[in-house]
Amino acid sequence: MMNNFIFENKTKVCFGKGGVKKYLGSLLGNYGETVMLAYGGGSIKRNGVYDEIMGILNAAGKRIVEFSGIMSNPTYAKVQEGAKLAWASAMAENGMLKIGKVTDFQAHQIQHQLGAYTDCNHGAGLAVIHPVLYRHIYKSGTARFTRWAQNVWDIAPKDSDEETVAAGIDALAAFIKEIGLPTSFAELGIPADTDFRAIADSTNVTAGCCKKLTHDEIYEILKECL
Repeated sequence: MMNNFIFENKTKVCFGKGGVKKYLGSLLGNYGETVMLAYGGGSIKRNGVYDEIMGILNAAGKRIVEFSGIMSNPTYAKVQEGAKLAWASAMAENGMLKIGKVTDFQAHQIQHQLGAYTDCNHGAGLAVIHPVLYRHIYKSGTARFTRWAQNVWDIAPKDSDEETVAAGIDALAAFIKEIGLPTSFAELGIPADTDFRAIADSTNVTAGCCKKLTHDEIYEILKECL
């Protein structure tokens, strides 16, 4: 179940139909007397957005500087693609995707301690840990992992949800190998006599999306990663 939340990330984005009328006027008082209105071709005038915005700005007594005729070109397209990448990166890293949800950060907690003891690269360690971790926890969240297998890895439904999930985890492991990431601690040069007990016992245990692991379970996961 999604919890209620309020999200603001430096640039406030007001989504939804009627957003200009609902939000623009109330925001204008927080800024100066001059507003630059930047737009491209004629669509903003044909669809009525231009008139709506101008009406709100004039009613607020703003001095309007128009910057029109922004054309699509290869350079601008690259800027747009960069902006999309920056937005996606911001959404991935600022925690917004976790708001209102119980999420699972346990793999990262395990890798943090593995890195502390072995100087293992974080991303490489996660590549090894994730499939093994999923095999340990999926039975506590079979419905969620079934959706993941079908929607992310395009796994056709098997005779049972557990078989579907297993195929999804195998697909994840195969993808990790395909893109050249390690699939075992041995590939990372982590020796079998590493003190995995100490790593497990010092790992921060989180609630998890499906179940809360014990330090003994974390130890078994680490050993299976060899």
